[in-house]
Amino acid sequence: FKQKTAYEIPLRLVGSEMCIRDSLLTTLRELRFKMITFDNIERNYEIASKSFSLDIPEFFNFAYDILDVRAQQADKVALLAIDTVTGYKTSVTYSELSKASSQFGKALLSLGLKRGDAACVIIGRNPDWHKVLFGCMKVGVISMPGTNLLTAKDIAYRVNESEAKAVIVSPMHVEKVNQIIDECPTLKHLIVTGDASDNWLSFKKLCEKQDTNLNIEDLEPFASNETMMIYFTSGTTALPKMVPRDFGYAYAHAATALFWMDLKENDVHWTLTDTGWAKAAWGILFPQMMIGCTTVLYDTPDMDPVEHLKAISEYKVTTFCAPPTVYRLFVQQDLKQFNLKSLRRCLGAGEPLNPEVIRYWSENTGTVIADGYGQTETINIVGNFPGVETRFGSMGKPVPGFDINVVDDNGKILPDGEVGHIAICTEKKWPPGLFHGYLQNKVIVKDSFRHGWYYTGDTASRDKDGYLWFVGRSDDLISSAGYRISPFEVESALLEHDLIAESAVVGVPDETRGQLVKAYIVLVEGYKGSNELIREIQDFCKNLTAPYKYPRKVEFVDSLPKTISGKIRRVELRELENK
Repeated sequence: FKQKTAYEIPLRLVGSEMCIRDSLLTTLRELRFKMITFDNIERNYEIASKSFSLDIPEFFNFAYDILDVRAQQADKVALLAIDTVTGYKTSVTYSELSKASSQFGKALLSLGLKRGDAACVIIGRNPDWHKVLFGCMKVGVISMPGTNLLTAKDIAYRVNESEAKAVIVSPMHVEKVNQIIDECPTLKHLIVTGDASDNWLSFKKLCEKQDTNLNIEDLEPFASNETMMIYFTSGTTALPKMVPRDFGYAYAHAATALFWMDLKENDVHWTLTDTGWAKAAWGILFPQMMIGCTTVLYDTPDMDPVEHLKAISEYKVTTFCAPPTVYRLFVQQDLKQFNLKSLRRCLGAGEPLNPEVIRYWSENTGTVIADGYGQTETINIVGNFPGVETRFGSMGKPVPGFDINVVDDNGKILPDGEVGHIAICTEKKWPPGLFHGYLQNKVIVKDSFRHGWYYTGDTASRDKDGYLWFVGRSDDLISSAGYRISPFEVESALLEHDLIAESAVVGVPDETRGQLVKAYIVLVEGYKGSNELIREIQDFCKNLTAPYKYPRKVEFVDSLPKTISGKIRRVELRELENK
């Protein structure tokens, strides 16, 4: 029973007796749901790190086994959606999500889409995104979430790489898709969440034509290793790669919910994320609904720190997650003027968070920002946990259930203090939520797996107490006069200077040292760069880091090159220097 989905068993028990089957179906789903809610899991880190093991069931589909059962048990608010442009606010219950996703799943089948077909989904932070993704899950259509910042060229690349049969987008993307239809021979179905015209279909009308009775028993069981979604990497060093995520990935996010996020059923959770990134799966989709939280969807075109801080107070947010860029904006405000007492847990992810930001936030809110680490290819795998000392600037410790260490190129575990690759052991048992390789030309490529480890592509050191300290992407490390220098460490020191808003540090060629440390610096508004300021910044940095790490070259810029996910593209800066 533990290895089977509930909907398989009634068929074997009662055959064609529909009423008895439906009754048993409901009962068995609820029984199975109780088995996977993790109510009895020990959350104490010291105990869990020795005992916790997440066993992915052989068959699982989040949309049926979690969403639908939550809808049956208690019709509480799943989503609290706010659109700052229109002023429209709405709440969506688990029941409403369950019914709407069933309708959309049936609509996809009515169009002729089949299990395993891919659909590109570009919808902002509103409930339609959830309805579409869960509808795709229910019928086995592989959804590919994309960010609102994608260009027409970006969309064409994703459609053609995946051979997508459909696009499901908000109105702002219709014209982009129209521009590239002729370049995408596999694209057959165009669906828009707003008013439809020409060859576009209305998401709303498609759903209205269907009832809410989607019979899971008419479908083949969903194996946990069957592809559920595809994410594209952010492309910091190359073209985005396809990362297939199976149904078991959704189940694995139980570890994200239980430990790093520490979610409770009565939480009001808010993660600042674009719906096109895997961070959305972490922050507004799987962990929250698995625990039964209410999730805030705050849709706004601008990052106004004052309005966001006000929103935390207005909606009584209890658990909050944001990238470092947002926290850096927050700490430039007078935090004491905002009522942030509802917050009980704050989280940071996306890039390492600078220690001085954590310190200031803690002093003014009473909550320590718990840095967490993971990738599109994983769930949360390293973090700072409740009840465990937070060492400012550290990534934290491995998530319970994961064997993570710092290794060399040959897979040998390095001594404390040495810089090496952050890697996940794959020899004993496949880690929950870890992908199995990139999808290229319909083939899974496992070039990141070697010596019994998955190499994340990031580097760190480990201290004597097991804390990991992020150094940088493997490609970003600077080798200068025999020293290995972390760009992140230098950037963190620079950001403590009052006049520096942002910085990016790279290694530039030098005949004597091999590479020199160069800093590209964005100053706070109202200030201009000068030779005098360069010397001041260099001296400032020498006093905070080892003398050999200070930037010997400094260039003031108006902005830094970034991916559409907001990550700094140091590779682009290096290319400019090499030219």
